[in-house]
Amino acid sequence: MPHGLTSPDLVTFAPRVWVLTGNKAGDNSQVLALAEALGWPFEIKRFVHTRFEIVPNMLLRSTIAGIDREQSSPLQAPWPDLVISAGRRNEPIARWIKKQSPTTVRTVHVGRPWSRLHHFDLIITTPQYRLPVRPNVLHNQTPLHRVTKDRLVREGARWQDRLSHLPRPFVTVVVGGSSGPYSFCTRAAERLAKEASYFARSIGGSLLITTSARTSAPTIDVLEQNVDVPHHLFRWEQNARDNPYFAFLGLAEHIIVTGDSMSMLAEACATRKPVHIFDLGEGENAMRPATVDAAVALRRAREGSRPLEGAHVKAFLYRQMMRFGPQRLSRDIRIIHAYLVDSGRAVWLGDTMTEDRPLPAMDCLDRAVGRVRSLIGATAPVGETAFLQSANSISPLRRSA
Repeated sequence: MPHGLTSPDLVTFAPRVWVLTGNKAGDNSQVLALAEALGWPFEIKRFVHTRFEIVPNMLLRSTIAGIDREQSSPLQAPWPDLVISAGRRNEPIARWIKKQSPTTVRTVHVGRPWSRLHHFDLIITTPQYRLPVRPNVLHNQTPLHRVTKDRLVREGARWQDRLSHLPRPFVTVVVGGSSGPYSFCTRAAERLAKEASYFARSIGGSLLITTSARTSAPTIDVLEQNVDVPHHLFRWEQNARDNPYFAFLGLAEHIIVTGDSMSMLAEACATRKPVHIFDLGEGENAMRPATVDAAVALRRAREGSRPLEGAHVKAFLYRQMMRFGPQRLSRDIRIIHAYLVDSGRAVWLGDTMTEDRPLPAMDCLDRAVGRVRSLIGATAPVGETAFLQSANSISPLRRSA
C-alpha cells in the first residue's frame, strides 16, 4: 500500500494519476497506452514549451521554468499519487511535481530519461536506448501501444462504408518521417509509393495511407504523386476530429510501416497481422543489415544525382554522433527492427512472410502494468473530495479514444 498505510478500516479507491503530454505523438501514445491499460481514472496535463526550454531544463533538472504557463495545464495541489511522463521536455516537470510531495508522488518515465536513473521510481524502456539493468528499470522488447481488439473493430466499423469503393484486400501504409540517422526524404517517399503500390497490385488490393506529425508536406506530395493503385490518403492534422489511424489498422490485411517509428511498429505488430517494414535508407545508410546489390547500383546510376535535402544533413550529423559521441545521447532502433524480424512479427518490405506464424501476444503492456501496480498499489486515504476528483478526472481524450 502506498503512503505507508495499512489500516483495514481504509476504503480503497483508484489513485490520482496525471499523464504528462507534449509535442511528440509517439511519446503521447505510450503514456496514454499505460494510463488506459492501468484502468484507473487519469487526468491529462498538456504542456507547451518555451522556445529556449532546454536552458532551464538542463540547468535546473527539476523545474517548470521551461513551459508556457498560459498555454499549459495548471499544476497545483492536490498532488497526484502517480505521474506518467515521457520525453526530455516533460522529464523536468515530472521531477518538479515529485518535489512538491516527495513521500507520496510516484514517478514513472517511459523511454530514456536524461537525468540519472535513480530520480524516477520506475523507468519503462526498450533496447534502443541501451539502459543498464537496475531495480527501477523495466526492460521491454517493444514500446507500449494503444492497440486493443475492441478499438480496432470499433474504429474500423466507423470507416468501412467510406472505403467501400476501394478493392479489398486493404494494405495500410503508416508513414512517419526522418528520425535520427535515417532520412525520409522525397526519394524515400517515391520508393515507398512505388513499392507499396506494387505490393497492393500483386494481391489485387488497394492502399489505405495515413501520415503522421513528422511527415513533411513535400514528402507527402511526392508519395501521393507516385501511388498508382486505388487508395485513400489521410494527411495528418493536429487535433483532427476523425483520424483514421486505428481504423486503417483494424481494416488492414497487411500493414506497411516506415521503419523510423518504434511506436507505430509496435502498434502494427500488436494487431498480429502481417507487418512489412519499409527501409528509409539505401546502401550504407540502410536500416537493415544488407549490402547494395547490383540492381540497386544500376538504378542509382540511371537516376543520377539528386539535390541534397536538409533531412540528409541532419541524418549525417546524427550518424556522426552515434559513432563518436556518448552512447546516452543516441539510440539504435535497429535493435528493435532485429527483434521484430527475428521473432517473426515483421519482415522487411519485399521479403516473404511465413504463412504459418503463430505468435504470442506482445506482453510489453502487461509487464508495465504489473510493475506500476506493484509500485503504486490502489489504496489511499479516502476523502470525499479526493475520491470525486479521482473519479471525475478521466480525460475527454480517453473517453473518445
